[in-house]
Amino acid sequence: MKTIRTLAALASAAALLTACGGGGSDVAKELGLQNPEIHFVHALPGGPNVDFLVNGSVLQPNIPYKQVTNFANINTGNTNVSYASTGTTTALASGNFPDVAKGHEYTVLALPSLTGGDIGLIDDPFDKGVLSNSARVRAFNATVNAQNLDMYVVAPGTAIANISPTMAGVNYKNAVPASGQDSLYLSGGNYVVIATVAGSKTPIYQSPTISINNNADWLITTVPTAGTLSQLTPGQFHILVAQGGNTSQPSAEYINALTNQ
Repeated sequence: MKTIRTLAALASAAALLTACGGGGSDVAKELGLQNPEIHFVHALPGGPNVDFLVNGSVLQPNIPYKQVTNFANINTGNTNVSYASTGTTTALASGNFPDVAKGHEYTVLALPSLTGGDIGLIDDPFDKGVLSNSARVRAFNATVNAQNLDMYVVAPGTAIANISPTMAGVNYKNAVPASGQDSLYLSGGNYVVIATVAGSKTPIYQSPTISINNNADWLITTVPTAGTLSQLTPGQFHILVAQGGNTSQPSAEYINALTNQ
């Protein structure tokens, strides 16, 4: 549970909540007042459309590959998640969040494995300052049996030879920052995403210029192209960028497949 650090912060937050019209705001999440929220990313190349299930019931149906759902409210406490081919009840993969908490955002990903489907889970405690408008960024590696990678989110034209990765050593089925830790924070602006094998400065992926809005939530995920499940090489994987913002007034969340340069 998040701590309200000072009475002044609480008073400021109350004023902002009134101005925003109540629940669903970043302020409510930061103070641990917002109901937990969850969304689903279909990152399983060649997989069927799927239904996303929470505690055995369909929460969001008929999700195609390379799509991300809007955030939806869920209850607190022990929570089972899974996905199944649309219209069926047999889970292709399942997982568990043992202690879903207010103010947190949760992400579930359908992932490739060497023998079928797998699942990725991210618990984001959303520890953003109540007055911050920074964008939030996290990386996830959905490329099975591949090398770890370093991810750079930098201004266009930046040479990465002498700078540290924005998110380093992202290994399969894991996020950086890790699940349970807060996202990284960046100012809104124009960026490029560059991926290298961990420890290397040779890009194996570079995106076109992408605009990150203030208050955006970004999940940058690598996925293999169909038929190349064990490779992380130029031309053999995509970057999926799931971008979300203030879900009290949601625009459609979207996921982009950016081709290798």
